Amino acid sequence: MKLRELLLAGCCAAIATLGVAASAHADTTTDLLKSLRAKGVLSKTEYETLLKNKKAEDAVEAEREKTQTAAAAQNTDSFVKIADKGVGFKVGQVNVAISGSINGFYVHDSGDSKAGNIAGGLVNTGRTSSVRNGLLPGFIKFDITTQQDGWDVGAHFGIYPGIDSVSWGNGANSAGSPQALSTSGADFRQTYLTLGRAGIGELKIGRDIGLFGQDAILNDMTLLGVGTAAGNSAPSNTSLGRIGLGYIYTDFQPQISFTSAKFSGFSIGAGIFQPLTTIGKSEVNSSPGFQGRLAYDFATSGLTGHLWLSGIVQKHDAGGGTLKDYTGEAFDIGAKFGYGPVGLLGYYYKGKGVGTTGLFINSVSAAGNRRDSDGFYVQGTVNPIEKLTLGVSYGESNLDRATGEATSALVKKNSSWVGQVKYQVTPWVSPIVEFTNSKAQAHNGAKADSNAIAVGAILLF
Repeated sequence: MKLRELLLAGCCAAIATLGVAASAHADTTTDLLKSLRAKGVLSKTEYETLLKNKKAEDAVEAEREKTQTAAAAQNTDSFVKIADKGVGFKVGQVNVAISGSINGFYVHDSGDSKAGNIAGGLVNTGRTSSVRNGLLPGFIKFDITTQQDGWDVGAHFGIYPGIDSVSWGNGANSAGSPQALSTSGADFRQTYLTLGRAGIGELKIGRDIGLFGQDAILNDMTLLGVGTAAGNSAPSNTSLGRIGLGYIYTDFQPQISFTSAKFSGFSIGAGIFQPLTTIGKSEVNSSPGFQGRLAYDFATSGLTGHLWLSGIVQKHDAGGGTLKDYTGEAFDIGAKFGYGPVGLLGYYYKGKGVGTTGLFINSVSAAGNRRDSDGFYVQGTVNPIEKLTLGVSYGESNLDRATGEATSALVKKNSSWVGQVKYQVTPWVSPIVEFTNSKAQAHNGAKADSNAIAVGAILLF
C-alpha cells in the first residue's frame, strides 16, 4: 500500500475514534484535518469530504446525547424526593404538601341561670363543663401543585374532623351528642382547583372560604382558641370564637373566583358563588351571589400593615306566596398593624338583609322585610418575651328590627370580651388559656351573660 493511502486510512481511523466523543474533540479533529491538508497528505477534495463526514457524525452524536439526557430526565421525574420545606414530598415535578391541626380545650362556662330566652342570642345558660374543640376543628389538608405548559396548577383537599360526638341530624356539624357509642363529625369543606400564572393571578374553582368576611376571621386571635363557647353542654365540632360577636361568618362556599397577583402591595379578588337560601325559608334563587375583596399589604421602617375591604350581594327569590323577593348586601373594612412586639387590629361591617352570626340567618322579618345589621371588633396583642403572646379583644354584632316589625325576643346585640395567653412550647404546639365574658340582649329587654374559662392546646403543622 502506498504511503499516501496508509496516511489517509490512519486519518479516517483517527476521525472515527475521535467521533466517539465528537462534541468533546471537535476542535482537535478539525485541527488534524487542517494539518494533513497543509502538509499535502490530503487533497482539497479529500479534505472537504472528510470534514463533511465529521460534521455528519457530530450531528448524530449530538442527537444521541440529547436522547440520553431526555431519558435521564424522565427517569429522574419518577423519583420521590423530600419536599423543599414543610411536611410533604415531591414526585418528579409534582409537589405534595400536607398541613394540619389538632386542638382540644377544657371549658367551664358559668352562664346566667335566670336569663330569658333570646332568639339568636349566643350566651349559654347555667353552669356547664366540656372537653371540646375551639373555633377550629381538627383538619388535614393536601395541596398537590405543579407547573404545566407555563401554568401553575393545583388540586386542594381539606378534611375537618372534630373531637366531640354529633347527632348527625344535620350533617357533620350537627348538634352535639355527648352520649356513649356516638361518633364525631368530619366535613370536607375544601375541594378546589387552582390555575394561575406568576405576575397575573389565580383562578379558583370549587369549595373554599368566601371573600366577604374572610380577613375578619383569619386575623381573629380566637381562631386558635375558643372565644364564646356556644352549646357548651353538648358541644359540636367548633366553638364560636368571635363569630356573631364582631363579624359574620364567611363560610366555605362553592365558587368560581379570581384573585390577582400583588401590584405595589395591592391585590383584588372577585367571584360568583352558590346562592345561599335564607335560613328558615324556601327559595328558588335564579342568580348567583357575588363577592369581592380588595387588600393592601406594606412593610416599612419596622411597621407592617394589612388593610382590606370586601363586599357581598345576593338576590333572594321568594318563589311566590306571601314571601317577598329581597337583596342581601353588606361590606366590611379592616386594618391590622404590627410594630415590633405589638399588634393592633380594627374591623367594622354593615349590611342590609344579611342577618347576623351566619350569612342570611335572621336576615328578614316574618313579613319578608330586610333587617339592618352591623358590628365591629378591636384587638391588641403583645409579645413581652419570646414565644409568649398576650391578647385582648372586644367585639359586638347588632341586629335591628325590620320596618313594621314588633318588639320581640329577637336578639339585638351579642358582644364579648376575650383575654388570651398563648405560649409556643415548640414550633408546632402552643398551650392556650382564655377568659371570655359573653353578653346577649334582646329587643324586648331580656339579657344574658356568662363567663367562660378555657384551658388547652393547639398543634399546627
